[in-house]
Amino acid sequence: MRLGIIGLPNSGKTTIFNALTGSNLATGAATGGGFEVHTAIINVPDVRIDKLSAMYNPRKTTRTQITYADIGGLDKGIGEGGLKGQFRNELSQVSGFVHVVRAFEDDTVPHPQVTIDPQRDVETLDTEFMLTDLITVENRIERVQSDLKRKGKTGDPTLEEETKQLQKMKEALENEIPLRDLDWTPDEIKGMRGFGFLTLKPVLIVVNIGDEAKDANALVKYDHKDSTVVGLQGKIEAELAQLEGEDQQMFMAEYGITELSAAKVIRLSYELLTIQSFFTVGPDEVRAWSIPIGATAPEAAGAIHNDLQKGFIRAEVMTYNDLITLGSEAAVKAGGKFRLEGKEYIVKDGDIVHIRHSG
Repeated sequence: MRLGIIGLPNSGKTTIFNALTGSNLATGAATGGGFEVHTAIINVPDVRIDKLSAMYNPRKTTRTQITYADIGGLDKGIGEGGLKGQFRNELSQVSGFVHVVRAFEDDTVPHPQVTIDPQRDVETLDTEFMLTDLITVENRIERVQSDLKRKGKTGDPTLEEETKQLQKMKEALENEIPLRDLDWTPDEIKGMRGFGFLTLKPVLIVVNIGDEAKDANALVKYDHKDSTVVGLQGKIEAELAQLEGEDQQMFMAEYGITELSAAKVIRLSYELLTIQSFFTVGPDEVRAWSIPIGATAPEAAGAIHNDLQKGFIRAEVMTYNDLITLGSEAAVKAGGKFRLEGKEYIVKDGDIVHIRHSG
């Protein structure tokens, strides 16, 4: 899973990146440097895998991972000619966006639009992304109409259906409605993936509130599908990410922070992208795996290895809660909580799964 951290210049975007990843990239007033990307891969914190590892004492413990990409160079006006090249490619390939907006005052870091207005800043980048998607849609409509004319009277049902879908998208974007707000079938979503539409991607709005605690939802109203608003004290959290153990705990207590930003944002990211975790356990390895919510047992097997999905027979399943409550696999089985599930079983968050397979 790869999330793009975006924001207007001097929003504190790189500060949030440092807070999430423990990186120490230089921050400060932007000087119009243009496009650049910094990435970091981090382990997803999950207390459940800690407890499973303590129970099984495996040779290896493997967590799921998430990649954050700090994407610089976004500003007002970038969508007018359509985002192009490496810039557009980077934005198109992420699973979703962490959009950092500024809600803090700092005379040493001037805002590109002078005044601090988080609502305006959110709408600024939204507008640029909608304009970029609109250009993509209009270009595709021209190409499809050209293909239909070339085919003459025979027409093409597939192209005609695509035209209807494109017109629906065009109307929404012209009315400043992001594509994720519309109702799409799974097949329609699949057909749109190749275009990399930016407003189709889920968005986590991170309001960078500085040193003072503020209500992020009072600062930014964002009533769109597949989106969430959260407030973070960016500078403080970035400093916390550089500390460990008792020093970190003391610092958190001083500022009244009960949960590190990394854990909070990762959890919200999972919810936003409809991702969940299941586990495999044993003396060799305890491991967490990420799958889409709604994935079947064979699809979960495929997350482990393609051959397991092809040769899938059954899944042995117990829940994390049952295992922790009862204390052992033997107790889970004795309590009738151990199950054999077939190809139609929908894997749940926290399931502990062993795949039976042929070959």
